[in-house]
Amino acid sequence: MVFSSLLFLFYFLPVVLLLYFIVPKKWRNLVLFVSSLFFYAWGEPIYVVIMLFSTVVDYTHGWMVDNALKNGHRRKAKAAVVSSVVINLAILGFFKYGDFLIQNVNSVFGLGIPLMNLTLPIGISFYTFQTMSYSIDVYRREAKVQKNILDFGTYVTLFPQLIAGPIVRYQTVADELGSRRESFDEFGSGVKRFVTGLGKKVLLANTIGQVFTLVSAQDTAAMPVLTAWIGILAYTFQIYFDFSGYSDMAIGLGRMFGFHFLENFDYPYMSKSITEFWRRWHISLGTWFREYVYIPLGGNRKGPWRQIINIMIVWLLTGFWHGASWNFALWGVYFGILLMFEKLFLLKFLKKLPGIVGHIYTMFLVILSWAIFAFDSLPQGLSFIGAMFGLHGSSFMDSQSVYLLYTNLILFAILIVASTNYPQRWLRWCSEKFSKRPALPGAMQGVLLCAVFFVCIAFLVDASYNPFLYFRF
Repeated sequence: MVFSSLLFLFYFLPVVLLLYFIVPKKWRNLVLFVSSLFFYAWGEPIYVVIMLFSTVVDYTHGWMVDNALKNGHRRKAKAAVVSSVVINLAILGFFKYGDFLIQNVNSVFGLGIPLMNLTLPIGISFYTFQTMSYSIDVYRREAKVQKNILDFGTYVTLFPQLIAGPIVRYQTVADELGSRRESFDEFGSGVKRFVTGLGKKVLLANTIGQVFTLVSAQDTAAMPVLTAWIGILAYTFQIYFDFSGYSDMAIGLGRMFGFHFLENFDYPYMSKSITEFWRRWHISLGTWFREYVYIPLGGNRKGPWRQIINIMIVWLLTGFWHGASWNFALWGVYFGILLMFEKLFLLKFLKKLPGIVGHIYTMFLVILSWAIFAFDSLPQGLSFIGAMFGLHGSSFMDSQSVYLLYTNLILFAILIVASTNYPQRWLRWCSEKFSKRPALPGAMQGVLLCAVFFVCIAFLVDASYNPFLYFRF
């Protein structure tokens, strides 16, 4: 079940909201817990057991860590943390990287070990990182131990952010699990954010995604340069509006139920360096790797060479986190090298240049990275990059290239504007302009959101194309 589906919008969500607000406050976590299990089981009925096992493991280990620290047994506490990390990574590794390891062992040693062909549990990369961080934060004394297993289970399984993030650290919602206040204002704010995300996903990501699907199905060896660039630009916007839209919907749903998740995107396509881009893109993942990998490895505290090694380790892991394929590893190393060069000298140079130069530099490298990222097959991705630069000897454009360009030109213009903060700035300007009549901007925004919602429904009723790119992670 996905947020951008009629099943979720007209059946699941209304029923959950009704149950949630009619029961006494003390039962609301139970409603969220049970409904979240149902939400997950709709697509993965067997793998609910894995998620519940992870919940019990980390709840138990959090208690063990806290108990050991209270009794002055720091070594026992550390052992419990290590145990939690090993169990979590073992589960993630088995399901996500088991076949990848077998394939590479077979390839290197000429063996014929059969593949397990396991279906990847939806959202396992997200909820594994969440549960694993809990016991680490308890050990660091950055979070209090949760003694109510229902509250902890609600945190792990909470359906708004369960399958695609943002990655919510326990300390972010610890207080709200036990005592949160729902209000009409917060609920209304959540609805606005949800509809905004729904519009991003259904109207923008899905529409431009069909262009990339059309282009990527073609033979790259004969693909004109312009067609390749139209295709990769389509994917550049699809992945942004797909994932940021889903994050907006998650944040909006959280607010409806009284939770406040941290932002996950901050207009990354306005960045003027790769370093800035990764402060704005998938913020929760970058924060997780910084807090639990980069800083524990020493960060930048042990000299420039050690910092370079730490950066490369983090980005190799970031690449593999996205998938068990060599294209993701290359994608991670690619960004690691770029960030390394920026840290050493390039960032200082970029700051002296006009902002537009830094923006062009950043977007060119980001667009190039999506060509590596978009294809599970590394050779296919590299071949697509070859087509982008005419390395296969194909023409610059053909009749299809021209057709794709002029039929999607207005859409690309909308996508460019929508990926910036200019619409938000325009809304603020309107609010200030009509400050003496504050009801007018609110009414205009309400009409606009209603229009977006109804158009989305029309698209969902008619369309069969409704993928979600981050489900595979």
